[in-house]
Amino acid sequence: MNPIVPTSERVCGAAGASGLGAMQLKPAEGAKPAKADYVLVNYIGYLAASGAVFDQNQQSAFPVEGVIPGFSEGLQMMAKGSIWRFCVPSALGYGAQESGPIPANSDLVFQVELVDFKTSAEIEAMRAAQTDASSAASEAAAEAAAEAANAAAEAAPQ
Repeated sequence: MNPIVPTSERVCGAAGASGLGAMQLKPAEGAKPAKADYVLVNYIGYLAASGAVFDQNQQSAFPVEGVIPGFSEGLQMMAKGSIWRFCVPSALGYGAQESGPIPANSDLVFQVELVDFKTSAEIEAMRAAQTDASSAASEAAAEAAAEAANAAAEAAPQ
């Protein structure tokens, strides 16, 4: 079953210079993600012409510059906690290329909630800390195994 989004939820405000239409549905204040940042979002994507939903996801994490240009541009307008609707013309989407359930030259609409975002430096620090923790855990496990082997050898009958 593919849900259909009503026409009233497929419109945005006036388009900006790039052609991206945007409508803020739930305002929020604060910093906004940059192109090199990583976001955590809840979103639904549907075809502007028919309202047919082609994708939706909760707690989806990805780099801002790792998506179609219109979605990336829209993300950079959002503050954490805000919800926006973006009307993405095909030129800022997949253009003349078909992509799965999205026909070629399709205008798209996304409703997006920005749950959180991190800078690339914060992501790298988190990865380094995770690697350090894994290394420390491996070393501790190796030491425990060596101690257990020594204890077993000492306890074994001669």
